[in-house]
Amino acid sequence: MEKKIIAVVGATGLQGKGVVSALTKEGSFKVRAITRNPDKYEGKAHEVVQGDLTDLDSLTAAFKDAHGVFVVTNFWEGADEVAQGKTAIQAAKNANVDHFIWSTLPNVEEISQRKFEVPHFTGKAKVDELVKNAGFAHYTFVQPPFYFQNFFGQLSAQAQQDGSLGWTLPIDPTKRVIHMADINDLGKVVAGAFINPEKVGKGSYLSLATETNSFNDVLVAFKANGKEYTHISVKKILVPVRETFFGETDANNDGTLGRPPIPIRLFEPKRHARSARRTLSGTWLLAGAGLRQDSHGLVALRTQRGQA
Repeated sequence: MEKKIIAVVGATGLQGKGVVSALTKEGSFKVRAITRNPDKYEGKAHEVVQGDLTDLDSLTAAFKDAHGVFVVTNFWEGADEVAQGKTAIQAAKNANVDHFIWSTLPNVEEISQRKFEVPHFTGKAKVDELVKNAGFAHYTFVQPPFYFQNFFGQLSAQAQQDGSLGWTLPIDPTKRVIHMADINDLGKVVAGAFINPEKVGKGSYLSLATETNSFNDVLVAFKANGKEYTHISVKKILVPVRETFFGETDANNDGTLGRPPIPIRLFEPKRHARSARRTLSGTWLLAGAGLRQDSHGLVALRTQRGQA
């Protein structure tokens, strides 16, 4: 019997690579990598085709004969995530896709009642309703955590004013509020969803976190591996509008931010991390910096310095 095809958008990115790896290892499906530059693809997918989230015709062709699609957008490349989400949904409908999996994040604008703007979260979240109303036989949402891999990419240690290497962030380094995982584990969640559409294919949100860490925990982990880094906690940080990882708030005329990026603690954990990994379920907690939201409301975090 010929295997059903799963098309993976963003197959060259961290999320997409993890999904391709998990699906090929599991073996139930034929995996098709979708990329803008198929000639440069060096991943594990069984086949690769050209497709672009800004081009409906190319994406419709890329989804041809696919049973399921996994779609992730990249805010940091300047993407209009709502527009790209609409294109992906329409392409999947044109191609008669059965199972649509959307990589999303919480709607910070809605949660904070418009007090905070975190566009790389809210932009994805705004697509959720479009997915729900598209009429797919099966559809699932996955929510990634803070990746371990971020520390070797856009959040790698930087030279500080005191000459050390590390980070300056508006976060209390003692608070265990950063919910983290290896991004490759998200691929296992996605593979499980495609295998079990009867269980999670009617709009389930599958959220991943395997650890809850403080920034001091991060420093300790690096020190154990021979890296001596520092963390300087501040109450206010000014960064170019497009360069903050956690979000954008109160943009000034000079392109900087008037308030620190935010963390929002969304939910209390319902399952232990091991159980979450085993059942492809559980609750993911979003944490960033400066403030956190819990049952007591928004609580400011103290300013202090941490060092491993």
